[in-house]
Amino acid sequence: MLGENNPDIVEQDAAPESAALLHGLSRVFGIRLAGHENDPDARFLADLACLFHLRRVDPETALEKHDKPWANVYLIQYGILRLFREAPSGKVSVHHFFSEGDMVWPVFGRTRTVRNTLCLTTVTPVTTWVADFSAFRSAIQSHGEGLWPQFALALTEEIAELTSMREFRKHTMPARDRYRLLLEEYPELVKRVPDNQLASWLGVVPATFSRLKTGAART
Repeated sequence: MLGENNPDIVEQDAAPESAALLHGLSRVFGIRLAGHENDPDARFLADLACLFHLRRVDPETALEKHDKPWANVYLIQYGILRLFREAPSGKVSVHHFFSEGDMVWPVFGRTRTVRNTLCLTTVTPVTTWVADFSAFRSAIQSHGEGLWPQFALALTEEIAELTSMREFRKHTMPARDRYRLLLEEYPELVKRVPDNQLASWLGVVPATFSRLKTGAART
């Protein structure tokens, strides 16, 4: 039908990229995009949107590095990012993966200084909206004294909860059970993230991860 230019096919103009940004911000902040442009919530989102620019990034591109203050905030439109630490020996510990719709920013105060130990790198090709973190925080603060703590607390609690649960499982569950939960809770990550990175996140060496993967395929 597409090749024949069938009249039954209704062609619609694609939404502008700015619409995707506004919808992403509205989801992050829990604001419904239904009001007039002079509505306070609409003005708030519009002010934030002006700070962002669209960036397309290749896989395995470093966005934030350790020993440098974390500079930006990222709203992911497409792709996966990984948050990790790397020891001087080269050993990597993956802490979290972020994907479509997630907002990534320097949650912990230390990450905003030269004492930063966290790294942020693309896993897949990534399309992301990027804004300067200081300007982003200032814009939120300018719209109300309690807005920044309210926003910051929500993401801080979410990451802390996910991290503590993963550590709890690492110390109390066998690797086979942790792998089973990985398949159940993060099926998209299993399809899109390399095994060695998933192994680090799960807390096992790549050889063990390979055995877990083979064993699961047989059952």
